[in-house]
Amino acid sequence: MRILQSITRQHRPLIRALGRRYFAANPEEYARRNYANNISEYNTVINSISGQRRSFLLRDVYDDMMLDGVQPSRDVFHSLIIGSMKGARLQDAFFFRDEMKAMGLVPDVALYNFLISTCGKSQNSDQAILILDEMKNYGVKPNGQTYMCLLNACAASGRLDRVYAIVRDMTAAGLGLNRFCYAGLITAHMNKTPVTEDTASKILEFVERSKEWSSVEASSETAENVMMGVSEEELYNMPTAEYAYRRGFVTRQLTVFHVALHACAELKNVEVMEALRDMLKKEGHSPDIFITMQIIRCYLRSGDIDHGLKTFEEFMKFSRAPVPKELYVTVIKGAMDGYTPKGMQVAQDILVDMNSKGFFLNIKMGSDLLLEAAGEKTGGYTVANLVWDMMKAQNITPSLPAVEAYLKGLKERAIPEDDPRLSLVSKTYDNLWRRTGGPRRF
Repeated sequence: MRILQSITRQHRPLIRALGRRYFAANPEEYARRNYANNISEYNTVINSISGQRRSFLLRDVYDDMMLDGVQPSRDVFHSLIIGSMKGARLQDAFFFRDEMKAMGLVPDVALYNFLISTCGKSQNSDQAILILDEMKNYGVKPNGQTYMCLLNACAASGRLDRVYAIVRDMTAAGLGLNRFCYAGLITAHMNKTPVTEDTASKILEFVERSKEWSSVEASSETAENVMMGVSEEELYNMPTAEYAYRRGFVTRQLTVFHVALHACAELKNVEVMEALRDMLKKEGHSPDIFITMQIIRCYLRSGDIDHGLKTFEEFMKFSRAPVPKELYVTVIKGAMDGYTPKGMQVAQDILVDMNSKGFFLNIKMGSDLLLEAAGEKTGGYTVANLVWDMMKAQNITPSLPAVEAYLKGLKERAIPEDDPRLSLVSKTYDNLWRRTGGPRRF
């Protein structure tokens, strides 16, 4: 071990990678485990993993690269940090930054923007401020995107004081506020705890004021970000980030409305939501799919199941395009809020209808629904069982938190120890825990 520790820092990643491999692996076994063989292939693999939102694999890919003796380039580090940003994996992002610096590569402004954005996704505004200080120490000049990343990172933590300070600095520097700045102001008010009495009026005020923005160019997207698949919505942590490039899902110029209506759903404020919907109509805009999702969420989370269902049914009736499964999932999750008998029945009916129409749950949607349904303390646990059965029929294993919550719910019910469902869920839970290297919790 002392010999290994005496090896210079530049070989440290290789030693770490060796620690995670089997020294006795034969060539065929090694080839089977290997992600790629050269820098171009590794970059393709990293981008593919990031696109699939499987960011937890990036460290393993990096270790594999070090074991192969492949020297990461600046572009590869950008890809690794972007992947970590998309997965909100702050520790991994900092790890790759440190590795990059250890190899003599100084991060540029774009990479620092990605790091600040990752802090926002992780709700760590203190670290975002420290990154800005690091930029100054390295002589990296912040740009407009930097300040918008910082503003929205602070907004995610509800740090209204910092958000207003950044707005003042931007105004003093002659930078006008664009739609993402107003979106950040709304988000900051939504996340501030406790919620202030003027939050509702501030949401409406910022939506109105956002119509005046013109000092900043219509889009600050860089060619590099577009090539790397990073939209402005992703960079600034907008709730529409995962839908930005989906045709017909969001009308991108309505960003402030998206964020405002999302805030109404989170705050369960039907009055402001309906005022925003009327405002949108007066301006001649039709609700896009994301806006419709937030209107439905707001009604359902506020306990108004009838209006939520009516909005869903009207959209299905008048929509020219196929109704996306995300809309079904929105109704199902919202109906389960509070676990009322009526809501759980609605969730069950929509699930059955969704299944009959050939919609399949991916791992994220299925895990989210299972986690939500597993919280039902009374009733027959029908929705949770149905979600589990739909995922198993597709040979999809839910996430560990979802399986854990589902298993806990099953054990709280009078189910025989040898019940096939209980045995299968318990076995799945054990297998998932073995992969993480942790013990069973119960």
